[in-house]
Amino acid sequence: MVYINTSKETQLSRVGLGRYHIRRSRFQKLGSLSSWPLHPLATSGAYRQGVKMKKEQHRHHDLHSLLHHRRSILFRAAGFVLVFTLGYALGFLSVPRPSSSAAPRALTSSSYLHLNSIDGADSSPPNPNSRYPGARSPPNEEGDGQQLQPTTKQPVAPDFFRFRKQCAPPLPKEEILPTLFDRLFNGTSPFAGFPPPHAAPLLRPNRLRGWGSKAPVFQSLIEAVRPRVIVEVGTFLGASALHMANLTSDLGTIILCLDDFRGWPGFRRMPPPKKDLFKDIADLNGDVVLMYQFMQNVVASGEEDRVLPVPFSTASGLAALCEWGVYADLVEVDAGHDFHSAWQDINLAWEVVRPGGIMFGHDYHNSADRHGVRRAVDLFARTKGLRVQPNGQHWVLHPPKAL
Repeated sequence: MVYINTSKETQLSRVGLGRYHIRRSRFQKLGSLSSWPLHPLATSGAYRQGVKMKKEQHRHHDLHSLLHHRRSILFRAAGFVLVFTLGYALGFLSVPRPSSSAAPRALTSSSYLHLNSIDGADSSPPNPNSRYPGARSPPNEEGDGQQLQPTTKQPVAPDFFRFRKQCAPPLPKEEILPTLFDRLFNGTSPFAGFPPPHAAPLLRPNRLRGWGSKAPVFQSLIEAVRPRVIVEVGTFLGASALHMANLTSDLGTIILCLDDFRGWPGFRRMPPPKKDLFKDIADLNGDVVLMYQFMQNVVASGEEDRVLPVPFSTASGLAALCEWGVYADLVEVDAGHDFHSAWQDINLAWEVVRPGGIMFGHDYHNSADRHGVRRAVDLFARTKGLRVQPNGQHWVLHPPKAL
């Protein structure tokens, strides 16, 4: 038996095969390659095992190289993302944030004048010690030797964060009617010389129409508050105003009735039986004579010295009372029945309620505008921390109950 060294045989097989393939390539023209005999060592098991191991080594090497390449790409991408995230976070945190409790900065006079200066003109604030209100301050204490000249009045910086007027200090009761006569009726009472000749034939002697005008809430509130001044927002023909005048006859209460006396669109075309309430209200060239009829009702009741019409829209009338310092101990809101009208009237009327006074109103259960009045009342009470007390068709605002 002959023992062969496998490793040496493998080496000899490589040399022999190399020579064999060279020899084979030289004689390719002699015949078909498929008929060329193979080298004896090419068919040995040792050779085949070596080739197989070599291929396996190359395959593992290629796989390792591919994994290493992909790993390096992933590491680079992760590093880039990490650096970008850290940079963004540091930049975001370094930006100062305004405090949530800080109020917005209003536009000051100096900044307003600076924005309105032209061609670099000096726009320093006026000198309060100067004899001229518009003169600017000198550049130094000693002065520059130039004589100060009067200038035009500087524009006042607007306050863009002010949403309502500041109400004036309250007027004494005895000054309220003279003030309103002077500001609204050219210094005289509107009942002087009433009725005018052109309107007299159109009026009824005493035409009182209303809804809930004699509800028990009027008497209970008047007995509790004993008001000196009452403001009624929405009067129509004055039924509830004259009822309150009758209840306060011993108090000498002044009752101011805010209404534009135009009714509402289509109020005379309502279906029966409501249409019958307004069928005899006259029309004069497209102007319903509601104010004249209201004044006729007041005169017929003998209350023209205490009941006064304020013939403007509720918004402008309430703003005027606030500006003139006219406040009331009792305020009734009974004007528009949609949410926006009721919300406006309630907010403006609240400004003229004297401390300790009460505001109430009608139509709390009215279904117009999806219960617009009730929605406005409830929302206002929630924002002001008040309590709504329904009283029939009326509503009354009270402070919250003590715990």
